[in-house]
Amino acid sequence: MGYRTVVMYIEIGCFVVCVAGWILVCSTQPTDIWTWSEVSSIVLTTANYFSNLWKDCVSDSTGVSDCKGIPSLLALNWDIHMCRALIIISIILAFFGSILVLVGMKCTKIGGSEITNAKVTFAGGMNYLIGGLCAMVAFSYYGNKIRSQFEDPTYNEQKFEIGVGVFIGWGGSTLLITGGLIYSILAGREAFGSRPEKYAASQYPGYTFLPSRQSYASSVRTEITQTRNSMISSESNNSSISTISNTTRKAASNAYV
Repeated sequence: MGYRTVVMYIEIGCFVVCVAGWILVCSTQPTDIWTWSEVSSIVLTTANYFSNLWKDCVSDSTGVSDCKGIPSLLALNWDIHMCRALIIISIILAFFGSILVLVGMKCTKIGGSEITNAKVTFAGGMNYLIGGLCAMVAFSYYGNKIRSQFEDPTYNEQKFEIGVGVFIGWGGSTLLITGGLIYSILAGREAFGSRPEKYAASQYPGYTFLPSRQSYASSVRTEITQTRNSMISSESNNSSISTISNTTRKAASNAYV
C-alpha cells in the first residue's frame, strides 16, 4: 500500500470524524438541558428547572413543561452573547470546512493538481480546527461558570448543574479539533513542505512528474560545460601531436645532414 493510499484512507476517516463532531455541535442548539436544577417541596411535587442559551424551562412531576424564550436580547450578560457567537461561528466554519475537504481530498478527484488539492484540504482542516476551538471555548466557559456558581458559598441564587448539552458540545468540539489537526498536518506537509526522499516518484503510479525549469537550465549548463571541456582537451591533444611531429621532422633533417 503506497503513501498516497494511506493518506486517502486517513482523510476519509478524518472527514467522518469531523462531520460527526459538526453534527454534535449543531445538536446542542435545540437541546434544552444545558443547565438543570431540581427543587423539592413539602407536598409530593418536584419542579425541575433547565435552560440553554436561548430559553428557560420548568417542568413538574406530572411531566408538564413550560418554556419561555429569553425576552430581551440586550439585557443578557456578555458571556451569553459570547457563547452564542462562538458556537455559531464554529458551525459556519465547520460547514465550509466540509465543502473544502470534499473538494481537496484525494478520493474525490475534483480539484486540480496534487499541490492544489493539498492546499484546499489544508484550508478545510484549518476551518475544522478553528471551529472546534471556538466551540470548545464556549462550552468550557459555560460549564466552568456553572461549576463556579455551584461551588461558591456566597452565591445566594438558585444553583444549577451542568446538563447534557454541554457534555455533547465537549464531545463534538473534541472531534472537530482532532480531525482538523490531522488534516492540517498531513495536507500542510504535502502543500508547503518538501517531499521526503523515501516517497519518491516511483511511489505514485499513474502520475508523470515533469522536470521544472531549473532542472532544464541545470542540464543545459552541464552540457555546455562538458562541451567546453571536450573542446579544450581536443585542442590540447592536437597541440601535443603537432609538437611531436615538429620534433620528429627536426630530428630527421639533422640526421640527413
